[in-house]
Amino acid sequence: MIIDVPDDKHPVMYVWGELVPGIGPAASAFAQSVYSDSTLGLREFEAARLRIAQINGCLFCQDWRTDRDGEVVEDDFDQAVVDWRTTDAFDERTRLAAEYAERYALDHHGLDDDFWARMLGAYSQREVAELTMCLGSWLAFGRLNRVFGLDTACTLPDHAG
Repeated sequence: MIIDVPDDKHPVMYVWGELVPGIGPAASAFAQSVYSDSTLGLREFEAARLRIAQINGCLFCQDWRTDRDGEVVEDDFDQAVVDWRTTDAFDERTRLAAEYAERYALDHHGLDDDFWARMLGAYSQREVAELTMCLGSWLAFGRLNRVFGLDTACTLPDHAG
């Protein structure tokens, strides 16, 4: 771990709460709201989230599966996300969510008119804004956890209820 964490503290709670008390709890609240307040379908949400986790290399995020009222994506969904271009497991919206996540993380300057025409043909502007905020949260905070080595100590609250 890059950050020195007192022996009696949980690494994630310490960094996200105590180390930077003016920013950490606000960042945590935003990160949690992405799960609790999202209106996106589970498959498109998970396709985007997992693609960011794969790009970030966040171990915990790659293993995590969002649970919505007892529903989770299938066990091999993560491999379908890797193969988002060619998998037959995705509908158009799910494929676009994975594509957007990848391009947002790796080539946001390359988001061209063709991409936006496809994206806005499948998603409303509200949904695109929501997905973009989710991507920003996952990219920033998953990467923070990975860079600091917190991803091996990370836990997320249960958002099923």
